[in-house]
Amino acid sequence: MKLVLRIATPMKKLESYDRYLFIGPHPDDIEIGAGSTAAKLVKSGKTVAFVIALDGRYGLENAKPGTTSDALIEIRKREAIASAAALGVSDVRFLGLSDGARYETKDLLHSLAKAIGDFGPDVVFAPDPSLISECHQDHLNVGEAARQLAFFAPFAEIMQHYDAKPAPVAAIAYYYTARPNTYVRTGGFVNVQLASIFDHHLSQFPPQRAEAVSVRRYLKLRSFFLGLRRLSLHAEAFRMLDRTRMHVVSEAGR
Repeated sequence: MKLVLRIATPMKKLESYDRYLFIGPHPDDIEIGAGSTAAKLVKSGKTVAFVIALDGRYGLENAKPGTTSDALIEIRKREAIASAAALGVSDVRFLGLSDGARYETKDLLHSLAKAIGDFGPDVVFAPDPSLISECHQDHLNVGEAARQLAFFAPFAEIMQHYDAKPAPVAAIAYYYTARPNTYVRTGGFVNVQLASIFDHHLSQFPPQRAEAVSVRRYLKLRSFFLGLRRLSLHAEAFRMLDRTRMHVVSEAGR
């Protein structure tokens, strides 16, 4: 039946659109989940923006001793701007909601809807809220909000309830997914991605910490083995749904 769906309504290539909005729960999530793809899209002349939903105040585990949560908010904001710039992205927007699921879902939906309406993306990237291994409630909440709004974004009257403008969202692409159906060849962009993370998100990945070494190794190996599936040196994988696949069509969920 999946073959029937592909024949009946073929999906456009992810890289064929013009405007892309990457949504991250925290500073550094976009870079980890889709940094190579973001860099490639910018390099190819696409319009790319980042939206960071939460302030990351509780990511103190690897921060310098004595750093307070209030201070970390500003540190991570500066890191996010510098990291995005390393990927070629200058449009970085912060919703400013508290880390640690200390916000109302309605506030997340309203803030994210306004960001989507203001930018007007063709494609929204977000973490997959259906990832069964995901235990971080912020990732699940932000992914779910993005899922709802990606579908409702073109409907002006619905977006008005969020005090937001409609947006022509044609597809959503989930990163951090266990069920990819779309691959982006990212050979030549992996080192850019790694630099954006490990040269700039230093409060989360201090170079002397073993975790930074492990995450770097994981990202390089993941991109390499994903690339093998597409006869490329490196690749990133996403679960992409166009508007046909967002609603009712059960085969799209397999």
